[in-house]
Amino acid sequence: MNCEIITIGDELLIGQVIDTNSAWMATRLNEAGIRVKQMTSVSDDPEHITKELKAALNRSAIVLITGGLGPTKDDLTKDTLCRFFNTTLIEDAKVVHDLSVYFKSRGRELTETNRKQAEIPANCTPVYNKNGTAPGMWFDFEGKVIVSMPGVPYEMKAMMDEVVIPKLSLLFKLPKVSHQTIITTGVGESFLSDLLEPWETRLPPYFKLAYLPSTGMVRLRLSCYQSNDTLEVQLMEEVEKAKLLIGKYIYGYNDDTPEKIVGKLLIEKNQTLAVAESCTGGYVSHLITSVPGSSTYYIGSTISYANEVKTRFLGVSPAVIAEKGAVSEEVAKAMAEGVRSTLGSTWAISTTGIAGPGGGTAEKPVGTVWIGLAGPNVLIAKKFQFGNDRLRNIQITAISAFSMLRKEILGLAD
Repeated sequence: MNCEIITIGDELLIGQVIDTNSAWMATRLNEAGIRVKQMTSVSDDPEHITKELKAALNRSAIVLITGGLGPTKDDLTKDTLCRFFNTTLIEDAKVVHDLSVYFKSRGRELTETNRKQAEIPANCTPVYNKNGTAPGMWFDFEGKVIVSMPGVPYEMKAMMDEVVIPKLSLLFKLPKVSHQTIITTGVGESFLSDLLEPWETRLPPYFKLAYLPSTGMVRLRLSCYQSNDTLEVQLMEEVEKAKLLIGKYIYGYNDDTPEKIVGKLLIEKNQTLAVAESCTGGYVSHLITSVPGSSTYYIGSTISYANEVKTRFLGVSPAVIAEKGAVSEEVAKAMAEGVRSTLGSTWAISTTGIAGPGGGTAEKPVGTVWIGLAGPNVLIAKKFQFGNDRLRNIQITAISAFSMLRKEILGLAD
């Protein structure tokens, strides 16, 4: 079953707002056995919206629309859909009641402008909004389905999970779909492809392998579309075959992240972690604390951006900084050792480098990073040479730091 997603709003086309809705919706739809064939962003223009809706209906049985349902004059989706379906707007009593309760709970009156949000096309089935003011609209049209939802992500997500996907699953006969994602690090996409070629060429025709490279890692998503009870068994058998070829590069599966993997290991071993950051400016610590339960193993951090902080709080020798520079093996080791000693953690990692775009020299160009690691009977530092993009350098430094720590915890050879 094919589906298309249309997102509406000038703000998407000028880059003021990033379209995260389409990616989230596509994930949920694929999990339900609905294949997304196209995603389109259109302007707040009735002719543009109508043209893309017609084109989508020619290609797919399901069209999901987000955006343009607010109470202001630039929100044109409802009027456009009324013209498309040759109908008129009517006021929905339940939406009026819900709006009254919504605004009263916030100490505000329901204005005439906001009351207009209770007007919906006469031929649609309302999808009530538990988290906002604009209802969604479900249309059955010539054996196909069009659903229009608010562009506000958490409002749309509730409608999708609670109404739209369950209703689509009942309406259409959907195939059983399963995915397994292998997450690798320390190896490039093309090298992985070469290693996996013998296995990939022998995959059954109803399996699909996708390479998904990102900063510091490559995800391999293996998907299977087939309606039978042996699907999961077949999928896991193929994953095991792939592991035999690339096992040393695998650090996790599915929704695992480097920070989650490290956290699990620390919990399993009843160990703790502290961090001393310079070039990453707190990003490593942010990732650690983004994981629920991180308080079990995370002690704390020092963001020692200035050299004075490195010397005063981490015990880094001013003479070492003067002789070797802040971006050096010696300083990375001293930072890791200093924060581990100060906070009393099992492990400590440190980052010091030149994130860019300025600050580089011929000897230490932009992207030069040292990562230090201190732990039971280990004190090491490793040099990395990344690129010229500041944000990417910060991100890949964090991933590399977690990778170093993971390998040491597991006793893996580098």
